[in-house]
Amino acid sequence: MEKNNKTTGKVVGIVANLVTVAVDGPVAQNEICFIAHNDERLMAEVIKVVGVNAYVQVFESTRGLRIGSTVAFETHMLEVTLGPGILSRNYDGLQNDLDKMDGVFLTRGEYTDPLNREVKWGFKPLAKAGDVVTAGSWLGEVMENSIPHKIMVPFKMDKRYTVKSVTAEGEYTVDETMAVVVDDEGLEIPLTMVQKWPVKMAVRAYKNKPRPFKLLETGVRCIDTLNPITEGGTGFIPGPFGTGKTVLQHAISKQAEADVVIIAACGERANEVVEIFTEFPELDDPRTGRKLIERTTIIANTSNMPVAAREASVYTAMSLGEYYRAMGLKVLLMADSTSRWAQALREMSNRLEELPGPDAFPMDLSAVISNFYSRAGFVYLSNDASGSITFIGTVSPAGGNLKEPVTESTRKAARCFYGLSQDRADSKRYPAIDPIDSYSKYLEYPEVQESLKKSAGEGWLDAVIQTKDILLRGKEAMEQINILGDDSVPIGFHDRFWKSELIDFVILQQDAFDDIDASTPMERQKHMLSSVLKVADTEFKYKGFEEVSVFFKEVINIYKQMNYSEFNSEEFKKHESNLDSLLKGRMN
Repeated sequence: MEKNNKTTGKVVGIVANLVTVAVDGPVAQNEICFIAHNDERLMAEVIKVVGVNAYVQVFESTRGLRIGSTVAFETHMLEVTLGPGILSRNYDGLQNDLDKMDGVFLTRGEYTDPLNREVKWGFKPLAKAGDVVTAGSWLGEVMENSIPHKIMVPFKMDKRYTVKSVTAEGEYTVDETMAVVVDDEGLEIPLTMVQKWPVKMAVRAYKNKPRPFKLLETGVRCIDTLNPITEGGTGFIPGPFGTGKTVLQHAISKQAEADVVIIAACGERANEVVEIFTEFPELDDPRTGRKLIERTTIIANTSNMPVAAREASVYTAMSLGEYYRAMGLKVLLMADSTSRWAQALREMSNRLEELPGPDAFPMDLSAVISNFYSRAGFVYLSNDASGSITFIGTVSPAGGNLKEPVTESTRKAARCFYGLSQDRADSKRYPAIDPIDSYSKYLEYPEVQESLKKSAGEGWLDAVIQTKDILLRGKEAMEQINILGDDSVPIGFHDRFWKSELIDFVILQQDAFDDIDASTPMERQKHMLSSVLKVADTEFKYKGFEEVSVFFKEVINIYKQMNYSEFNSEEFKKHESNLDSLLKGRMN
């Protein structure tokens, strides 16, 4: 299709936000079009083409839209605009800058520029005349807050080019020419700081994509200690409503070892999104000492926004993540909640009258989720720098049923499973990650095991297995005690149960509101786990089962005081000394 000869059409059918358009020329799958309605232009995306009819999903409310409205097709797919100024922004799923919009409610048909075209950026050239470059090659950089933002050859340019000139160091707007490159036919192409990319296409601007192998520290003990995720890995957090999915994501966002954080609120309730908008600008970044929002971008599509925009939001977030990964940065992408993204897919599938799968979700739901998760990962760039996207999504299964289609499909795609337990949440054991049902498949990788040895030392994997075994044996002992009664089981059952409780209270539970306990470095995690396992391996003497709980409650109390103390401080060592005395007294 030629840009100066765009296809047009007329609306011939409307079902909610699914509109049927009779077209007068060729259209492509996922092509963007605008429907004229009074003085408004409503953006839509082609999702199916049958003969001369194109079925489009409208990203706005279709209230008042009438048969016969004219439609203009744009010859391109839904795209993100990439350039300096994305960080610290609040976007919707179409990358409209929400801060530029007027009024309390979003105005239908209003679209805003995601970038500030007037601000000047301090440009520093990295390439020089004569360099051979390809898509994603670095031409220069500007400082975006505290992040070195690379100006790259656009991802759409799929040939090899020779740099003719690069603009001198100085301050420029995003639309000024930063470099001129020449293709093999001698055509000169001016490049600015801005480029566009289709959100539903993965960016391939890297040399190779190995299996993730570097551990990503999140500061959350029940993740790092028992079921670690890797840099460039994938994980998901399923759990019933009220079990702490959003809070856990916020904790990981704040503490994880990442350069850039992207939060996709793809269908959350409005009050939860408001909390993100109000809390994140106030949060201090423990990594940089600045505000966390300075390296964060928020994509917000609440559950009462149009279903099509909700579906687009996750792809917009992933495309932004791929952009920053191509700069050699570590990106952490959090999606909350992918269940509502899947529900958006279900609504559109139903309106298209497609053959439904389980629970009326699309038949290809598993493939769609797998394709999306596969866009995350660790990559080596053409200049041998590395970048990564670590993706963690939440799933809100109806009624807490972890066997429903979205959870099951996500389980096949993600390598880490952090299942939240309603029982743990009800008993205020946060994070409410079930230590027995949860898992990390990365522990099976030899390269990850080597990474564990380097960061945590020899024998760490054995310690993790031992910890899970103690928790499982403690659960079995608790069931026996509950069935038979405290005085009807041997003292060994009480000892086994309380040793599992020791691990639970000291290692698994964490206070997100305490400055020290909120984030635990790997060195401290190693020290504390080693100490707790030493206690679990020790045989103690009791006169009766009543002494077991009294003793271990004292031990747990001292350990919790250690968790609230600076590592290896005088106070920490004092608590450690008191613990040694208490343990020796029970061994004699």
